[in-house]
Formats: sequence, C-alpha cells, structure tokens
Amino acid sequence: MNGSNTGASSTSGISGSSGTGELVRRLGLFDAVTIGLGAMIGAGIFAALAPAAAAAGSGLMVGLALAAVVAYCNATSSARLAALYPASGGTYVYGRERLGPFWGYLAGWAFVIGKTASCAAMALTVGAYAWPGQAHAVAVAAVVALTAVNCVGVQKSAWLTRAVVAVVLAVLAAVVVACLTANTVGAAHGLGSGVPLGVTFGGVLQAAGLLFFAFAGYARIATLGEEVRDPARTIPRAIPLALGITLVVYAAVALAVLHVLSPDRLADATAPLAEAVRAAGVPALAPVVRVGAAVAAVGSLLALILGVSRTTLAMARDRHLPHALAAVHPRFKVPQRAELAVGAVVALAAATVDVRGAIGFSSFGVLAYYAVANAAALTLTSAEKRPPRAVPVLGLAGCLLLAFALPLSSVVPGAAVLAAGAAVYAVRRRTRPDQNM
Repeated sequence: MNGSNTGASSTSGISGSSGTGELVRRLGLFDAVTIGLGAMIGAGIFAALAPAAAAAGSGLMVGLALAAVVAYCNATSSARLAALYPASGGTYVYGRERLGPFWGYLAGWAFVIGKTASCAAMALTVGAYAWPGQAHAVAVAAVVALTAVNCVGVQKSAWLTRAVVAVVLAVLAAVVVACLTANTVGAAHGLGSGVPLGVTFGGVLQAAGLLFFAFAGYARIATLGEEVRDPARTIPRAIPLALGITLVVYAAVALAVLHVLSPDRLADATAPLAEAVRAAGVPALAPVVRVGAAVAAVGSLLALILGVSRTTLAMARDRHLPHALAAVHPRFKVPQRAELAVGAVVALAAATVDVRGAIGFSSFGVLAYYAVANAAALTLTSAEKRPPRAVPVLGLAGCLLLAFALPLSSVVPGAAVLAAGAAVYAVRRRTRPDQNM
C-alpha cells in the first residue's frame, strides 16, 4: 500500500517547465461537505425529479430510497478508499492501485465522459431557468465564468459554493413549507387513493438510476482528496455527512411536491418545483424558485468542473491523457490547464446537447465508475478498515443493476463509449508497452 501511494505522490510532485507539482491542502471538513452538497442538491432536485417520476409513477419515493441505498454503499466504499489514497483522481486512483491499471483507467474514462455530460446538463439548467429563450448561450457563458473561478483557486470555489448552498437550501425550505401547508393534497390528484399509478419494477429501477445522477456529488469530495486537510479523517466524515443531508432534503422536497402534484403532472413538468408552488396557491414564489434553480445549477456545475478537472489531472499524470494537462499553476496551485480543457469541452457540449438525454448518459457512466469503486473496496483487508463486506457487494450489484435498467437511449451510447475507451487503452498498451499502463 505505502509503496503504491508513494509512487503516486512522486508522480504528482514532478516539476519542470510544464509546471507540474503538488496541490495544496486548503479544504477543511466544512468546505468538503459544502462542495459535496453543492454538487448533489443542485443536480438532483431541479433536473432529475421529473424524468424519474415519468419512469416510476407513484413509485417515485421507492426509486429515491433505492438510489439512496446504492449511493450509501458507494459512499462508504469511496470514503474508506479515499482515506487510504488521498490523491486527486478518486476511483481512477483506487481502481489503479487495487485492481490494476486498466480498471483505474476505465473508471477515470467513465467519470470524465459521464461527468462532462453532467456539466452540460447543469449548464443548460442554468440557461433554461435564467433565460429560456437563450438557454444554450447562457449555458456556455456559465461554463466560461465558472471555469475562470476555478482557475484562480479551489478556496475561492469553496467560498462561492457556500453561498450557493445557502441560497438553494433557503429556496427549497420555502417550497416545502408552501406545498405541505397547501389545501390541495396528493389525494386530490390520485396519490392518496391507495391505488399505485403506473408502477412497475422496471420503472422503479429506471427512476432509481436517474435519481442516482443526483446523489453522485459526493465524488467531488474524494476527487479533491489532494486538497483536503487531514484527508484520512476529513473525507470519511465529509462524504456520509453530505450524503445524509442531501437525502433528507431530497425526501422532504419530493414528498412536498407529490403533496400537490400527481406523479403524471410532475412527470410532464419542465420546472416541477415552480409548478408545485403554483399548484399550492403561492404563484408569487415561482420566480424565486426559478432563481433558486439557476443558482443551484451554478453550484452543481462549479463542483462538477472541479471534480472532472482533478480526474483529468490524475489521468494526465499517468499519460492516459496529454501530459501537459498535469500542470499545476505555480501561483494558484490548481490544475489550470486541465480546468481550461474541461471547460472548453463542456462549453461545446452545452451548446449542442439535450438536458434529459445528458442525465441518462451521465448516470450510466457514473454508475460504471462506482462499480469499480466497490470492486476496489472488496480487496481491502481488515487492517485497512474494510467496510462490512455486504456494503461493497450490494454497491457493486446495485450499480450494475441500475446502469442497465436505464433507458436504452442511455445504455447503448454509454456502453459504446466505455468500449471505445477500452479499445483505446488496448491499442496504446500494444503500441507503447514500455509505459506503466
């Protein structure tokens, strides 16, 4: 273990004209939890709730619970691994160290591709709420602005995320109060009649897979492991804290929205929380919700770009991506070239993709990523404080089940992208056998 870790550290410490070097540990527990919250809450409530309702019908809450169980297993496995390997890259590093270079590479590939789609979805969410008529243009502008923020230091990103999380939680609290105190109740829309509406096992699984997109933000904490103070103590505490808070918020908002909207009406809503407050008889709150949604998506996008750039940094250090992207800025101590490269790709995607399609594609990639994390956790020994074996086993099985329960329009391109990544790895290994791959 120590030998592997030392090797990773020495790689990160290369210096020279390219400007590579080590990142600085500036983030404490509060910062780490806040970054995780910014990624999760922004992504889920305003983007995944409606398509999940379309899949699960009145089984939405069951799908949410199932997604939470899989997320808990993944979080537990990731937290233990992150404490052992506190370097940028997350499961890319864990897979490489525990399962071999190929599995680490495949996890990193799945994460970068899947989360690039997530970034585009969140950027488009900003545009859809802030200026619906120019959603793509606003999305690109948001990516450019947040990439600039990330390029001047992770601490500044953490400060901005604190403000975003505070605003979003205040807006969501207002939505919950407005819906739960409304005279219109779910029974009036068929929810309380005791008759399940459009519930199938496959639909609930599909909803859980889509909602998992919303829970995946705790990966930002692990991928920032090289910038967290006392990571062996901080990361295992920050991940379950962020996940637990998010689950409580999600459950409260979902129940409140279902209190005033039927599952069918929720599924059809383009702005479900705004629709819910109107149905609750508080239309004046709808503009506030729109602002909150835009702010939430900004926070999620900020944290997502942070995570993708750090995995890009780790893969560039091992030359799975251009080594120039491994540079760390000498003043700001951030992987600025990786930040700029990720920002450019996300801006291009935000100008061209569809939000709901991006969510499904992202979910497939992220579930593949966490399947590798759980497989890596299965190799831990009791001396390494391995979690109960049932946790990574359930997490691995759950990730695979939810990934292939997604719509075919997500599974087919997702599997094709993973296969393409594996083919690239095989070709590079054959043509460059001298490199450690």
